[in-house]
Amino acid sequence: MRGLGLLALLALAIGAAFVMLVWRPAQATARLEAARAARVACSCRYVGGRTLGDCEKDMPPGRFPVSLSQDPAAHTVTASVPLAAAQTATYRKGWGCLLQPWQD
Repeated sequence: MRGLGLLALLALAIGAAFVMLVWRPAQATARLEAARAARVACSCRYVGGRTLGDCEKDMPPGRFPVSLSQDPAAHTVTASVPLAAAQTATYRKGWGCLLQPWQD
């Protein structure tokens, strides 16, 4: 029974170390990549007048896969990194594409 308790404690310590050393930095990087992709794709779509599919080929290479979606009525583009982050940029005439505030 004591060995099982030590094994559970070790698993918790490994899990905590993973979250602090791997997941949080990776999530922060994913958030930055989503923000960059949303801003670039929004500008391409609403300033450049290109289709979102055409804008996808302009995305700079990153560490994470980023998917793009748009809301034409709201003039927004959202970039998402699965299970990690999402960011939306909105086009405003005279201002260009602005990122929406980050949600913590």
